[in-house]
Amino acid sequence: MNPERHRIRRARVCERLEQEHLDAFLVAHLPNIRYLTGFTGSAGTVAITREGCALLTDFRYREQVETEVDRSVHVEIVQGDLVTKVLERLDSSGCRRIGFEDHVVSARDAARYDDRKGHREFVGCTDWIERLRWSKDGDEVKVLRAAARLAGEALEAVIHRVAVGMREIDIAADLESELRRRGSEWHPFETIVASGPRSALPHARTSERTIARGDWLLVDFGARVEGYCADITRTFVVGRPADDRQRAMYELTRDAHSRALGLMKAGMTGKEADDLARRVIESRGFGDAFGHSLGHGLGLEVHEGPRVSTSNEVPMPVGSVVTIEPGVYFPGWGGVRIEDDVHLTDEGADLLSDGRTELREII
Repeated sequence: MNPERHRIRRARVCERLEQEHLDAFLVAHLPNIRYLTGFTGSAGTVAITREGCALLTDFRYREQVETEVDRSVHVEIVQGDLVTKVLERLDSSGCRRIGFEDHVVSARDAARYDDRKGHREFVGCTDWIERLRWSKDGDEVKVLRAAARLAGEALEAVIHRVAVGMREIDIAADLESELRRRGSEWHPFETIVASGPRSALPHARTSERTIARGDWLLVDFGARVEGYCADITRTFVVGRPADDRQRAMYELTRDAHSRALGLMKAGMTGKEADDLARRVIESRGFGDAFGHSLGHGLGLEVHEGPRVSTSNEVPMPVGSVVTIEPGVYFPGWGGVRIEDDVHLTDEGADLLSDGRTELREII
């Protein structure tokens, strides 16, 4: 990412400091630290004041920060306890009113802030950076598109090797290997391969179950490129053509997916977008089978805002990247989910993943 983008993001935080009458803001959530500075390490805290930005981390990242963090960020390599050093720095800079990520900081560290209060005030600031991250810039969308396309290509390479008699865990291993070979930095979440009646478990854990003739095969997986996550689900029938019930439930899910893809756009609330797909399924009498939300935001985390759900009454801004993933699930029989990644504009939903939603039979 361009360092200038990090500086622009930090400037927005400084504007918020002015609005909220804060002297400093502490950032502890690692994806937020990466968003603001480019730092990808596993330990650190960022302190933003109206005068500038400091990143405190430990000796393991002494060389790494030289290549990841631009020179406008003051970097301090800390010996000893990180929280203590952060608080000491705030004391020495004369900060009086300090914001912190109360949704991230542990109860133990929050108590340490309280112990340090004195004549200073610590103010909980929930989702400040997360809300900035809702709207992706052009560079972020480009990387998310690359991650989604990489994921789709990996699945296409693997699906032709799937056959009756294989175990779920072997298919997952093949797919994860293919993702890595094609450049995925890691897996954004635990790969789901669920077959037969196990496909009725929306978040099934991949098992040693052997695929039988006529089984559903649901594959939910992702890729990560430059820290940004793709999330895709495809559902297949293995060993023979789909039967009438399988075909009907698949086409129901596909119709819901198609309607959401065709009508969703920036400015809608998450609830309005969720309703696009949910009404299709409910109108045919299967509303109870669609128990989860239509989707969620994607970015440096695989689940972030904005949520595409019945509980989200907040408009989704231009630049949001979200999933569209309707599904229907029937215990003891199986389930179908179709998931793609989209970028929301004023005009509609720009498909980032390959959009292969047709019913595919692996015979």
